[in-house]
Amino acid sequence: MREYEIVYILDSALSREAVDAKLDTFHAALGGEVNTVDHWGVRPLAYPIRKAGTGYYVIVHVTADPVGLPEFERLLKLDEEMMRYLIVLNEGQPSSGASVLAERPQKPAAEDADSEPPPQEAEEEPASDAEGDGGSGEETEAEAPEEAQPSGPPVFSGARGRRRRHEGPPIVLLNYKDVTTLSRFLTEQGKILPKRTTKVTARFQRQLGVAVKRARHLALLPYIRDHEA
Repeated sequence: MREYEIVYILDSALSREAVDAKLDTFHAALGGEVNTVDHWGVRPLAYPIRKAGTGYYVIVHVTADPVGLPEFERLLKLDEEMMRYLIVLNEGQPSSGASVLAERPQKPAAEDADSEPPPQEAEEEPASDAEGDGGSGEETEAEAPEEAQPSGPPVFSGARGRRRRHEGPPIVLLNYKDVTTLSRFLTEQGKILPKRTTKVTARFQRQLGVAVKRARHLALLPYIRDHEA
């Protein structure tokens, strides 16, 4: 049994009752247990799908056996009102369109700790061995969490070629449905910014590429920017 996240894009003309009836039919064929059903409702598409500009989004978290996936996908492909779908393993991302960001409750405390002991006190403490060892131990423990914290998502400002990077809250888990965060890593033409510009790790850059591809498949992000307007 594995936990999957399934994103459905249905015809926007369907009502919520009709969507729920379809989901019951699909999940009965898949089997397993449905954990979460999040109706996003009718949303505009980043690009037309079957000449439609809107679609009904539903995100479902389900625990099921992989054996039932082939029959489940066959039913999805036969449904004429199913515009597009995506089935991925649930890595812990929420059903809402938000990434998991790290909290920094210790940051103000660390700043206060750094501001309290002046340089003179640090020089006077080594005079006694007991106090000097205790003070140095406290300083290393306070500085260690700050160095271990990952760098956050970059926020860029300025014209192209003169962008300035500002630190943001660190991302623990990048959600491919988080269009706001993903857009910060894209250029005006819709291309992914290189790692030398964003200053992120190679692992995060790979996760970013996967997230952007999934968002484009679900028409949450466009493949190219339309400059005609």
